[in-house]
Amino acid sequence: MAVTERQTSVAADERDQGQWWVLLVIGGLWLVFGWVVLSFEWRTVWSIALFAGFSMIANGLVYLATLSVIEGWKWLRAAVGVLFILTGIVAVAWPEATFLVLAAIIGWYLLFKGVFTVMVAIMSRGLTELWWLGLVAGLAEIGVGFWAAGYEGRSITLLVIWVGFGALFEGVANIFRAFDVRRGVTTLALS
Repeated sequence: MAVTERQTSVAADERDQGQWWVLLVIGGLWLVFGWVVLSFEWRTVWSIALFAGFSMIANGLVYLATLSVIEGWKWLRAAVGVLFILTGIVAVAWPEATFLVLAAIIGWYLLFKGVFTVMVAIMSRGLTELWWLGLVAGLAEIGVGFWAAGYEGRSITLLVIWVGFGALFEGVANIFRAFDVRRGVTTLALS
């Protein structure tokens, strides 16, 4: 007897529903990480630097692992992968310096991202009625970027707030996703 596509889909949905708790645990871990970061003690410096370092190492491993399935430009992917891994190792080895570099970069990142967001908003003016939301968001990013880039203390504060609240939001989102998966709702895309 042949297995139909519908039966395969139901079996996959039941398997995913049985593992909803993984998203719940991940959400809880994100919440703990966010609270540690927002406490802004010595653990904050270590937490952010180690998070950045291990993220870079993981990204580097992904780049290297995909070499066998990617066509063309393999040398560039390999170089980027190795660069990510080396940068991640440096970030883990010297967390204080990593933290200060990340803090210095954050203001400039927001400045350039804000300019890009404003440009996209203006270009989409005729395509959507809510184009002005992008314009407002981009102008806010530019303002915060200028504010943070001007003084190291503000950059550090912004980095901590951004990473902390980002982790809290990710934790809450994963918890909601977990309960959606448990109920069988699969319309939410996992980011």
